[in-house]
Amino acid sequence: MEFKDYYEVMGIKRDATQDEIKRTYRKLARKYHPDVSKHADAEARFKEVGEAYEVLKDPEKRSAYDQLGANWKAGQDFNAPPDWDAGFEFSGGSYTGGFGNGADAGAYSDFFESLFGQGFQAGGRGDFRTQRGFHATGSDHHAKVLIDLEDAMNGAIRSFSLRVPKVDAQGHVTTSERVLKVNIPKGVKQGQHIRLAGQGNPGMGEGRPGDLYLEIEFNPHSIYRVDGRDVYLDLPVAPWEAALGATVKVPTPGGKVDLKIRPGSANGSKMRLKGRGIPASSSNNSPGDLYVILKVALPPAGTDSEKAAYEKMRQSFSFNPRASLGV
Repeated sequence: MEFKDYYEVMGIKRDATQDEIKRTYRKLARKYHPDVSKHADAEARFKEVGEAYEVLKDPEKRSAYDQLGANWKAGQDFNAPPDWDAGFEFSGGSYTGGFGNGADAGAYSDFFESLFGQGFQAGGRGDFRTQRGFHATGSDHHAKVLIDLEDAMNGAIRSFSLRVPKVDAQGHVTTSERVLKVNIPKGVKQGQHIRLAGQGNPGMGEGRPGDLYLEIEFNPHSIYRVDGRDVYLDLPVAPWEAALGATVKVPTPGGKVDLKIRPGSANGSKMRLKGRGIPASSSNNSPGDLYVILKVALPPAGTDSEKAAYEKMRQSFSFNPRASLGV
């Protein structure tokens, strides 16, 4: 996938004001409109300019796009960094990840879809204000935040710094920052939302403020992988432990335990430790499990005695690991 420099597409500087972006778009849209343009690539350019404008006209999308940095070049091979949009506070409908605009699939490039292609769906109080007489309820805000697996296992209090895009008096997009101390409940899982009442947009008149919804994501862990409430661990074992069976120490999010490996266990065998995943968050759900995946690790053969041990194994076993391939 190629990186798209939307500023280059529109021929504007990265510090252009929102009014400059709007004026430039109108000019380019007239120039490349397929119904009137004589340019051979008018339709492609019209679509490209429209995509760039879709991002740069929106202070939230533009601010998020800008954080990718100016070091990326147009056409450069690009993959969106994991959780690249974490820490941005934004308004809009219910949030399901990303800054999607509800456009039909295929309306924009793969690059656009990878960054902004999922997300906003009308719902709740969303990005409008509910009129109640002369009062109006403030709109909700949303943000994605990263926590550690241990926070979900035990519960924690964490401080999050959220960036809020806004347009200053000169028309430039800037970000302000606020820090919130948040109670992370035990048993929270990825994709779950924590509601902070009254932390959204202020209301009008006597209307109450909107809420802030924090979507939970986990930081990458050095040894565990998470799927829902289940936790996965790749466990290195020696060949003789897998072949003969053994009892070994295994780390779990709740502490070390003894695990009995059955004789004849194959590489990739999955063992389940019931209830040792992410805890239940309420009586309506069950705790997850810990799945241990056996990974047979070969000892090195660096010394003469180690080489001799391997040679003895070769002579002792009539074993062809490629028998299933017919060779």
